[in-house]
Amino acid sequence: MPASYEASSLAALVQKCTSVASLKQARQLHALLLTTMTVVWRSPYLYNNIISMYSRCRSVGDARKMFEKMPQRNVVSFNALIAACSRVPDHAVSALKMSTQMGVECVSPNGSTFTSLFQASSVLEDWLFGSLLHAQVVKFGYLNDQRVQTSLLGMYSNCGDLNAAGKVFGWLVDKDVVAWNSIMYGNLKNDEAEKGLHLYEDMLRTGVTPTQFTYSMVLNVCSRVGDYQLGQLTHARVIVSISEADLTLQNALLDMYCNCGDIETAFTLFRRMENKDLVSWNSMISGYTENGDGEKAMYVFVRLRGMSFIKPDQYTFAAVISATAGCLACGYGKPLHAQVIKEGFEKSVFVGSTLVSMYFKNGEAESADKVFHSISEKDVVLWTEMITSNSRLAQGNNAIKFYYKMCREGHKVDSFALSGALSACADLAILKQGETIHSQAIKTGHEAEMSVCGSLVDMYGKNGIIEAACSVFSQASNPDLKCWNSILGGFSHHGMAEEALDIFDGIRKHGLNPDKVTFLSLLSACNHGGLVEKGKFFWNYMQECGIMPGPKHYCCMVSLLSRAGLLDEAEEMILKSPFSEDNAELWRTLLSSCVSNKNLSIGIHAAEQVLRLDAEDSATHILLSNLYAASGKWDGVSEMRRKIKGLMLEKDPGLSWLEAKNNIQVFFSGIQSHPEVVEAQMALHRLQGNMIRPERDEFDASSNVS
Repeated sequence: MPASYEASSLAALVQKCTSVASLKQARQLHALLLTTMTVVWRSPYLYNNIISMYSRCRSVGDARKMFEKMPQRNVVSFNALIAACSRVPDHAVSALKMSTQMGVECVSPNGSTFTSLFQASSVLEDWLFGSLLHAQVVKFGYLNDQRVQTSLLGMYSNCGDLNAAGKVFGWLVDKDVVAWNSIMYGNLKNDEAEKGLHLYEDMLRTGVTPTQFTYSMVLNVCSRVGDYQLGQLTHARVIVSISEADLTLQNALLDMYCNCGDIETAFTLFRRMENKDLVSWNSMISGYTENGDGEKAMYVFVRLRGMSFIKPDQYTFAAVISATAGCLACGYGKPLHAQVIKEGFEKSVFVGSTLVSMYFKNGEAESADKVFHSISEKDVVLWTEMITSNSRLAQGNNAIKFYYKMCREGHKVDSFALSGALSACADLAILKQGETIHSQAIKTGHEAEMSVCGSLVDMYGKNGIIEAACSVFSQASNPDLKCWNSILGGFSHHGMAEEALDIFDGIRKHGLNPDKVTFLSLLSACNHGGLVEKGKFFWNYMQECGIMPGPKHYCCMVSLLSRAGLLDEAEEMILKSPFSEDNAELWRTLLSSCVSNKNLSIGIHAAEQVLRLDAEDSATHILLSNLYAASGKWDGVSEMRRKIKGLMLEKDPGLSWLEAKNNIQVFFSGIQSHPEVVEAQMALHRLQGNMIRPERDEFDASSNVS
């Protein structure tokens, strides 16, 4: 082959290297160069082009092999491999190490070198190495290079050093869209949403045309903060300035409309999308879930399942399980759980948290417990779900146990976990555990958070330590309604009616709107204090505020009127309530007061209403017997006692509990199922023996004396 022909063929093949993007084609071209070229490969030119070719194909391994075979390397060789490594997160560390190798081989870096190295530092979020590179840029005189400045800005932004990023941005003479995007991204990534949006406005004023990435960032902020107006305005700009939005931008629009509550517009966009990916489907399912439309979320999920080329992931299942959590578990939750197992996501902590929440909402604590223990790597969200859900279902003992297990496993507790554990301590009235958790709240810095503050006030109030509750409340700089309700409930719980009324005045002075909990505590305080007129006032005021009274509000009012001897008014209130047909507690409350007031006619009517709902209600039979006795109707007493014996009614045993270090032992009279009952009985026998022995010793001693 003539030398001229070989040279021209080589030039053509090398030129081909710059356009190859497929790894298969790259390797074929590499093989062709090896087999057809007879020239000796001494010049780095050919090697550099092949390294760049493999770099574009993201085959760092092939590029590195070629680099290591080079007989002579120059700055272009290093730049090609560093650029390849800097684009792949798993190889970014290698890019940084190569800068050291350049120094060993006495190869000076140039602007392209620093651009790629800053990219690697940004990917790794290695601020220290990036700042050292910054010093090298100054040393080698590339500080005024536009590309180096932009990559330096990107590095500081991505590493969270917004102060340094702002200074670099200020140095830029010609701020292009890449620079604006970098500084905006840094602020948005570091939760400086307001500042990021101000930068967006400045960018528009300077006449720089936003890219699709710019619009995606802005829409993500609108989605996060719920700024529907700016989201719509940005959508309008997208329509005017961009002929065809890419998938990332379309998904950002979809997410913005879903999170801002405009689910109809979101679904319109979703239907128009030609190439939906899994992110699109997940956004739509989550959108319906967040807007409380579980049926439509399930409809979208079923459509997704019918597609062959897109498979749901753990986020899909988590969203649809959350959407149907309020429905019966046998209808949606359990079939979805079966699909989760089939798809292999049963170990996912993300899916597990939603399954646990779903089972707890259905009252299936055992199923929730099984899911929890099936997940090996539990996160703080899953632990918190177990704590708060057990506390909400009045399983305070379990809530405390899960809290301490979470702490022992080294998880960092947050305000939700602390609040849930404190609520359990409040319901169980266990002061020592509550004080321990209070100290943890102080150590972790969560004491000042409103959710924790409210739970602390509630815990101390229900434990009878009103002074401590007031102390915690007084330290809150701007208490929310929950915190006010907690201190109000504490005063109400202990019959401190006047103090409770003063707290209500404080709620109104701070411009807060009272809710159902507020009025329940007020009515309870009036009930404890016998303040009938005040109670009637708050009853009417509550309805003026648009709050419909629930069963507990009616119970408070019935008790207040009954205890004041206004039995006719109490009975009339029950009859006018929407709960007269199915709420035994209202009638039982009235019956109890009829016993005190010896009102036989109303009492018998109240008892009949309770027994209509539950013919074997032991408390009602006993109250009715007491009513007959109080009224001197002894025949009625005898008849009721015969009925009680015939029905073989038993009083439900009361529970007791003891705090032992970090554990709570719950027991009741006659218990035989406790795992430590045998040890307890043995200890009891030893104590009885110790009590009998001194008596015998004393008897023997007196016999010897005689």
